[in-house]
Amino acid sequence: MAREERGAADGPRAERLPKAFYVFYYGAAACLLPFLSLYYDQIGLSGDQIGLLAGIPAVLVLVGGALWGAIADATGQHRLALVLAIIGSIVCTQVLSGVEDFLFLVPVVLVLGFFMSPIVPLVDHGVMELLGERRERYGKVRRWGAVGWGLVGPLIGWVVEQFGLVWSFRGYAVLMFLCLLVVRRLPVQKAAIAGPFGGGLKRLLADRRWHLFLFLAFMAGISSGFAFHYLFLYMDSLGATRSMMGWTLSVATASELVAFSFADRWLKRWGARPLLIAGLLASVLRLFAYSIATQPWQVLVVQLLHGPSFAVMWMAGVSWANRIAPAGMGATAQGLFGGINFGLGGMAAALVGGALLERVGATAMYSWATLGMLAGVTLYFLAERLFGDESDAA
Repeated sequence: MAREERGAADGPRAERLPKAFYVFYYGAAACLLPFLSLYYDQIGLSGDQIGLLAGIPAVLVLVGGALWGAIADATGQHRLALVLAIIGSIVCTQVLSGVEDFLFLVPVVLVLGFFMSPIVPLVDHGVMELLGERRERYGKVRRWGAVGWGLVGPLIGWVVEQFGLVWSFRGYAVLMFLCLLVVRRLPVQKAAIAGPFGGGLKRLLADRRWHLFLFLAFMAGISSGFAFHYLFLYMDSLGATRSMMGWTLSVATASELVAFSFADRWLKRWGARPLLIAGLLASVLRLFAYSIATQPWQVLVVQLLHGPSFAVMWMAGVSWANRIAPAGMGATAQGLFGGINFGLGGMAAALVGGALLERVGATAMYSWATLGMLAGVTLYFLAERLFGDESDAA
């Protein structure tokens, strides 16, 4: 049965397991990822060291996500790849929680990044395959990740405030174990490759529609990286409590839920490329708003821009990558998209942000990030005008 027919036949009941996975996975992410910079700061690392450690997983997302996706597409072992990646992530985070020496942290973070890199691309690919002709419903499935993030955020913030940062690592392990249970039954499907794998990869990389799209993904990744890696350190400099930091995740979730809930309508009305550009412009506004905030409660208001920036960009990017990928190359395409966005863009934000944090402080860091993003947006529109963009059909 073709994937479109299968997706239509399965209906909403088949979406339950992917929804559960997104809840647990993004709940786990809320436990760990925003608190890593605080952990590094707590054990006495410099801003440059924090930036390097934050950038290492981003590099592995760039390389590892595409590599895992390509191997899964070539072998058809998507579920096995997911299981190995989840188990490896759990083990590495628990090792990380007991390491305080920078030289030992580097290899641990490298391995952790390698195992974390394929999880989201493989699951997103499976969900798009499952939905088939109903792929515009991706946003309604993916929004359950926002639910997990928003519910766990304030809870883990309170727990960390009461019992210490080690509980961010423990909470991650528990929720990732629940992800592992879901993966056993998750419908990770695979379309047949139209010809040899190498030929499909060559067609994917040679497609001109990828070029400006990946630049957009890169710029959006830089913006998200500044918000993602350094927000809690910035709020700490403003005097925010750990609980308030947790609540910023819930406020971001509220706006993300709105964006994902209306994703299908917006995609049908405007298409993926305009939504990608809109998300990038919202990202610039978000960074500027951080740069002028002077009180922790103001950061809560700024977090309402998370939906228009990250969520809009992500659902448009996943939809577009799925549509343009040659048959059987879906996991590879999602890996490339995630690798450029979270990987290359996240790495750039982590390294530049760490250097700026060390030299000019958190507030000025966001001011410089805003200027850099404005330059990137300008460059994109100049490149579009000079070379054109064939992605409108997406």
